[in-house]
Amino acid sequence: MSYVIIGNSFAAIGAVEGIRKHDIRTPIIIISDEPYHTYSRPLISYYLGGKVPEEKIYYRDKDFYEKNKVEPILGIRAERVDFDKKEVLLRDGRRIPYNKLLIATGGKPITPLLEGIEKKNVFSFIKLDDVKEIEKAAVKGSRAVVVGASFSGLKAVEALVQRGVKVTVIDIMDRIMPRVFDERASQIAKKTLEKYGVEVLLKTTVEKILGAEKAEGVSLKDGREIACDFVILAVGVRCNTDLVKDTNMKINRGIVVDDRMRTSIPDVYAAGDVAEGYNFIEDKYMEIAIIPNAYKQGETAGENMAGAEKSFNKGFIMNSMPLFDLSVISAGLSSETGDDIRVKTVFKEKEDVYKKFYVRENKLVGYLLINDIDRAGIYTGLIMSGEDISLIEENIGEDGFGFISFPKEARKVKMLKGWSV
Repeated sequence: MSYVIIGNSFAAIGAVEGIRKHDIRTPIIIISDEPYHTYSRPLISYYLGGKVPEEKIYYRDKDFYEKNKVEPILGIRAERVDFDKKEVLLRDGRRIPYNKLLIATGGKPITPLLEGIEKKNVFSFIKLDDVKEIEKAAVKGSRAVVVGASFSGLKAVEALVQRGVKVTVIDIMDRIMPRVFDERASQIAKKTLEKYGVEVLLKTTVEKILGAEKAEGVSLKDGREIACDFVILAVGVRCNTDLVKDTNMKINRGIVVDDRMRTSIPDVYAAGDVAEGYNFIEDKYMEIAIIPNAYKQGETAGENMAGAEKSFNKGFIMNSMPLFDLSVISAGLSSETGDDIRVKTVFKEKEDVYKKFYVRENKLVGYLLINDIDRAGIYTGLIMSGEDISLIEENIGEDGFGFISFPKEARKVKMLKGWSV
């Protein structure tokens, strides 16, 4: 008997640790097309920006595989899965049998249809190998175009500025990070980027990458041309379902799973960015591409693969993003969809402090904090608990809001539960 995990990031590590809670003997095999020890992908921007050395981006100690009796097969791609024979077929011809299989292949970059995209010095920004190639081009004084004012795009921008690169960021939408930011939040972020010398172009898009063999500029839809030495594409990420797309497995945008992370194929589980987990705030299954969710889904899958009966149904979207001297945290709903949503905002223009809260049926269901994130732990706790906030709603987000704002008995309960301030 053996457990096989395809993938080597947060969900995969969660699965290993989940399995080992119940089964310390059965071999585990991890298969990854990347040659590296498990690492934290959000840290690749800090590696590129020179803030973190490569050895500090690894997610677990070097002896993690050995301690957990894991056989890593790294740098070899899994080409397909034979569900009838219960085998994973590798690119080098090997067939790896499994009793229980976890698919944790994560996300893959969305590739826009651009003329010239095949040229040299056109990069994605999702893996360690991507940034190792980028750092060769990102020399001080060079010029870069980043296509996409997304979370990953903005972290790429920050890292490039720290390397002394002149950066232009371009997005087709009318604001930065439109899935999270409203117009006011976008303006605060735009002002911060421009303060650090970044040119921000919105409501336009790249139609063509210029140059003979390598990128030398881009042509925009509005007719402008911008010279550059390299291009980074960061328009978004989709679930990496390539391994199972031509099989009988049930797939929507991602692999469909239940609250035990089981797929539609017996003895096969999925977790992390490749899976559609349950978002309890929006009451639907969807991709939730955040680290805590990926780890928890993986851990749940691992425990169930080992024979336990565990469920995970408390997933929701949450992001934390320091950007230069801007601090941003968002969680839950991030738009005013539905007549049943009440919105409260707090804005301090001089300090560029902006807070926005979404309330439904007297429950906090989302928030956005910019430059004042001190009470994020309390707000997240309120979302998770689903408790009635009618007695404290008028104080949420105001100066002085904290545990003291709750009724006395509620304060005691929250402190005993270890709520963060």
